[in-house]
Amino acid sequence: MSCSHCVIGKEYLGSPEGKIHSIGGVPCYVGTPTIEYDRKKALILLTDIFGVTFSNNKLLVDDFARKGYLTIAPDYLLGDPAPPYAWNNSKFNVYAWTQNHLSDVTRPPIDKVIQALRDGGVTSFAVTGYCFGGRYAIDLAIDQVVDVLIVAHPKQVDVPATFQALAEKGEAPFLLELGSEDTELSACDQEVIDGILGDGKYTPGYKRKVWDGCPHGFAVRGDMLDEQQFAGKAGSFEDSIAWLKQYF
Repeated sequence: MSCSHCVIGKEYLGSPEGKIHSIGGVPCYVGTPTIEYDRKKALILLTDIFGVTFSNNKLLVDDFARKGYLTIAPDYLLGDPAPPYAWNNSKFNVYAWTQNHLSDVTRPPIDKVIQALRDGGVTSFAVTGYCFGGRYAIDLAIDQVVDVLIVAHPKQVDVPATFQALAEKGEAPFLLELGSEDTELSACDQEVIDGILGDGKYTPGYKRKVWDGCPHGFAVRGDMLDEQQFAGKAGSFEDSIAWLKQYF
């Protein structure tokens, strides 16, 4: 769980277009499509450790909203994201921070948001999780809370246990986006995951994509001046939209 790469990356320029709203008593960054969209569907975006105030995460929510999906990033870190001094600081103790943000802390606000959306008429949920949020996205699928699962470079997954649980209980089609330089899930781990979910074993649907030259965090913090990382970030987003169009 050390993951020094969890704090490394580039911050993007741009003006976030979404708004902070309280949903179920939880602050959320919400991207609302400006085009016609299905109001019975919502995409939950679980951020990396920098949370909903980090501009890259806001801009990613906005990107999904532009594609016609009501996109909601709950503050599941409860106002306690990684501090500013952690940014690009390989000495930041990610493990110590993580111990204050385990599932007993992070899951309740997610559940509150989803229940409030259900009460408001939303009937179908997709989830996309990045880095730290990836594991909690998978947990939602294991618990059959969501209908579609998209994860990029997840942290704190347990191979094989996490994916065995998904295979046994999950019903959400699963897209897994990884970088070839990501040390969080080794090539061996990826083969184990494929052995559990691939070749039609996970009947809802499973796809794993690896982007050459991309490190951990590329889909949300990748270097846009690096040709491979640019391709990986753009391509993983396009994959996500294609997955949503197919299954959501």
